[in-house]
Amino acid sequence: MKHLIECVPNISDGINSEVIEYCIDAIRENENLKLIDYSSDADHNRTVITFVGEADAVVEGAFELTKRAVEKIDLNHHSGTHPRMGAIDVIPFVPLGETPIELCIKASEDLGKKIGEALDLPVYLYALSAKEDNRKKLPPIRKGQFEAFEDKIKLPEWQPDFGPTKKHSTAGVVAVGAREFLVAFNIYLGTKDEDIAERIAKSLRESGGGHRFLQAKGMYIAEKEMTQVSMNILNFNKLPLYRVIELIRLEAKRFGVDIIETELIGLAPLQSILDTAAYYMQLPSLNTSQLVESKIWE
Repeated sequence: MKHLIECVPNISDGINSEVIEYCIDAIRENENLKLIDYSSDADHNRTVITFVGEADAVVEGAFELTKRAVEKIDLNHHSGTHPRMGAIDVIPFVPLGETPIELCIKASEDLGKKIGEALDLPVYLYALSAKEDNRKKLPPIRKGQFEAFEDKIKLPEWQPDFGPTKKHSTAGVVAVGAREFLVAFNIYLGTKDEDIAERIAKSLRESGGGHRFLQAKGMYIAEKEMTQVSMNILNFNKLPLYRVIELIRLEAKRFGVDIIETELIGLAPLQSILDTAAYYMQLPSLNTSQLVESKIWE
């Protein structure tokens, strides 16, 4: 049986197509990997890449992609609405099918060690790979972003797991780890007031006393002339998309604001979409056996 791993690296460039394609070619050129998605956002100045393969190939591809990002992306000249701490900001490993999470943890450790030694880039193990409690969640690691790591990395509690104890001068640091499926989901609001979006985000996110499994941040998106509640849903089974949408709709009403549209970043499990469709269609028994495409795949 093949044990497949999904890898979802985020690079800190959503504008320069030449740099983005050069980085993604590291995956395209590896015959043992399958590139299944990538999406760039100019306002966030970030690209999310998704590819699949067996452990050794995934580590090889992620390393080559990291090498190219370090070569081409200089965070001293980078700005965007999405927080970032590295040229390649985060590299998650996600188990597919019957793949044990332990295999993803081992892959993340192998990659982290290789990046630290070969690229002189500090590496933090996070999520299920974390060795320290303060590194299980990404926001505390990323706090202060690229600029703050000049001093932050010198603190005993923020010594990297691999690599030098000094921020890379242009590529910063990177977080590598194993996790379960995460749904990156954004909601656009009918207002330009960033404070409203952030107040809504703060009321809902776990760190603000809101809902477990939810990371959220309010920001203004110039391209759309709207604000956005940008979110990571860490467990769609326990916090489904439809619940997040309705909670934000409820909070937005306090400010006389409507939801204009939503946005899915990268890929999401089919079940998360089915659960949302079932809620809005009031079809509680909806399942994949009722989908034509599902029958064709079988």
